[in-house]
Amino acid sequence: MTAAAMPYGWQAPTEVEHRLHEAKTRGDWASFFDVLSGTYLYYPVGRADAEAGTGTHFSYRSPVAGTWCYAFYTEGALPLPQPDPVFNRTSFQSVVRTWGNDPCWLAVNPGTPGEAYFPANPRTLHLWRQHAERVTPRKKGLLRTLRVGGPTQGPVAKGLACGAQLAVHRGDLWNAPASHLEGFRQMRETLDESWGIRSADDWHRVQEDLLHGRYVSSEWEFVLSVRRAMAREYKGPVDPVHWREAAGHVMRRGAEPETVSEADIDGVRQLIGRITRYEARFRADGVLSEGRCVRSVLSWDHGRAVHMARWGLAARYCDPTTAESAVVRAGEVSATVYRSWEDFGAGYALGRCLHFDEEEFGTWYTEVVDIHRTLTTDPESPWLTVPWQ
Repeated sequence: MTAAAMPYGWQAPTEVEHRLHEAKTRGDWASFFDVLSGTYLYYPVGRADAEAGTGTHFSYRSPVAGTWCYAFYTEGALPLPQPDPVFNRTSFQSVVRTWGNDPCWLAVNPGTPGEAYFPANPRTLHLWRQHAERVTPRKKGLLRTLRVGGPTQGPVAKGLACGAQLAVHRGDLWNAPASHLEGFRQMRETLDESWGIRSADDWHRVQEDLLHGRYVSSEWEFVLSVRRAMAREYKGPVDPVHWREAAGHVMRRGAEPETVSEADIDGVRQLIGRITRYEARFRADGVLSEGRCVRSVLSWDHGRAVHMARWGLAARYCDPTTAESAVVRAGEVSATVYRSWEDFGAGYALGRCLHFDEEEFGTWYTEVVDIHRTLTTDPESPWLTVPWQ
């Protein structure tokens, strides 16, 4: 096995590359392969082949190892997304399971300061399988930061921070606007299955709808707007009983005859009850400060808009400039609605709970609370380092 010399002053982009470098420097290859097994790997594929579903990993002749190699990259070592080639994501376990008798070497992060090369033979493949079976990739629920090349201040960082809750939930690098995420093939499948996106036009339509808050339930936003208006008028907290009465009155006053039924009004009253119960739990669990309420749930869309921009780039439905512009816009539209990270975060949390939790206070709820605590306590959290205004 060989390892390239480390240039002076090099800084690892993420914790993964840092740990790989430390293990390589010590000659601790057991730890090296444990780290490799615990993260996702990416390999290049020709764009046309990937779109046709026939993309396979191609080998290249390495001038460093002096032999044919299969290249695999960790997330922080990937080049910025380009039109061609694209990158698919895999695991080290999948790599060793499908290696077979191929004599090519394994190249880890070739062309970077942390590159390393390993011959593939029955002995090494046996050792690799032991590591791959013992350690599997786990990153969800973690706050991860791109230490080199990722914005930490300014409009792009502000927009990315609006997506921090979903980034922690997914385990994505929060400040990597141009990343490959699940890889080209998986991102296209996910966008198709979850959002019905199959083209650049589809992506643009969904992106705009999220930035304009069109995926948020109009009923949710209606009842919260009624409470905001009452709070301004009475200059203080709004009693839930008066809130229900006012919401029903507004519905009757603003509707055409016979278009609003008592069942509709009763549904809105029940929704107000759900919101007040969630807010009470939010206060008890530290998501809301005492006496505070949720202003709006538009952040549920704005936070997802940040990731839609990143997903669109990973799937090559947009270019880096377009994705970055959408991220910045997400920060800008959020600033017109909310006054602080707490304000924004509580709106996102309520939207996610109303959408998924159904007042069960199960894992959908506990995950939101855990993510909130991470973003309000971790020293690297953008909510503590990126100013709201």
